[in-house]
Amino acid sequence: MPVTVLLVDDEPLVRAGLRAVLGAQPDIEVVGEAADGAAVIPLVRRLRPDVVAMDVRMPLLDGIEATRAVLRTVADPPKILVVTTFEDDEYVYEALRAGADGFLLKRARPAEIVHAVRLVAEGESLLFPASVRRLAERYGDGQGRPARPVLERARLTERETEVLRLMARGLSNAEIAAGLVVGAETVKSHVSAVLAKLGARDRTQAVIAAYESGFVEPR
Repeated sequence: MPVTVLLVDDEPLVRAGLRAVLGAQPDIEVVGEAADGAAVIPLVRRLRPDVVAMDVRMPLLDGIEATRAVLRTVADPPKILVVTTFEDDEYVYEALRAGADGFLLKRARPAEIVHAVRLVAEGESLLFPASVRRLAERYGDGQGRPARPVLERARLTERETEVLRLMARGLSNAEIAAGLVVGAETVKSHVSAVLAKLGARDRTQAVIAAYESGFVEPR
């Protein structure tokens, strides 16, 4: 089954470019488009895309609020890939904190766009870990954030703690398995346990919680 994608951007040329790049792949299908975040929820409910590629800045409802709305109101929500002009934008970090699974630069090369969609759809590694670290260092000061008590309450085991640190470095399940010399299914179980204990939707949210709590240093 192909990865299905919904494109959400107020610039028709951006949507056309993404559609051309993604639609050329045999394992990816663009199932719909929208010009604003306000149209996302009904389209997601009707089309059931695997991934929503969504502009972070739009006139009526931006990507941050649209992400929150989708995750709050849609059962079994899709992965959300924020599309942005600048990777060091505070809006990008807020979108990730709101629940987005990763971000994609509008200037990205076609191969990078395809890779981002596939990686986010698979959900087994962190997209652009170095950029996420820089964002966390710049904007995730932890002040007034709920992450620290979440980490304290999580009571991660020693192995789960190790897995979370490796996740924060951007390692995939297979890479973590190789580094710890354990099976891939064992790592998958540890990752699932980490997410459950942190109350995180995915590894991106778990890693942000780890950064903001001071559990993992961004630098």
